[in-house]
Amino acid sequence: MYINIMDQMISVGRKLERYNLVSLSGGNLSVRTSDGNIIVTPSGKDYQNLSRDDLVIMSLDGKIIEGEKRPSVDTIALLYVYKNLPEVNAVIHTHQVYATAIGLVQDRVPAITTFLVNAVMGDVAVAPYSSAASLDMGVQAVKYLNGRRAVILKNHGVLTVGRTLKEALYAAVYLEDAAKCYFCSRMFGSPVELNEEQVDEAVKVFENYGQPADR
Repeated sequence: MYINIMDQMISVGRKLERYNLVSLSGGNLSVRTSDGNIIVTPSGKDYQNLSRDDLVIMSLDGKIIEGEKRPSVDTIALLYVYKNLPEVNAVIHTHQVYATAIGLVQDRVPAITTFLVNAVMGDVAVAPYSSAASLDMGVQAVKYLNGRRAVILKNHGVLTVGRTLKEALYAAVYLEDAAKCYFCSRMFGSPVELNEEQVDEAVKVFENYGQPADR
């Protein structure tokens, strides 16, 4: 059951490590299936050794349908996101360094690059601190996503969402790239932010990015 989705999750988990968005077993990823169930990565499992048997299938109310492992400790927050954002079918939680670091000192990552806006739909807000493995983590994420595909969790990490796992992955990767650009530019001056018209244009351009079958 859900073999293709599981294989995609395993592949994306390894990409999170490849792009230095997580270390060891940090973070998690999850997907909403077409019949409304949620597949979640297990707690404390290294992504390089992740297999289908490690993934946990559960209902939206948290009842485990299939899987022997304990699901991610953040599951309560993830389920809150899925319940409150019906358009979201994938959630990725990372501990990516640059974006998380910005969240320690300011309340947003401004829309400074087209690729950031392409992937997350605008700037990225920093949500107030909430404990890992708490319902409040999901509550704050939903509140501060504000129509974007990424939010920074203060003193914690990043949560990205998408209609697909690919959208959530792109949001995480390009947010980190933009955060690096932001750090570098701040060394030389004040970064120039895209204006509202430029943001709207960048969002529209990305709607036709890639091939239809890949979306």
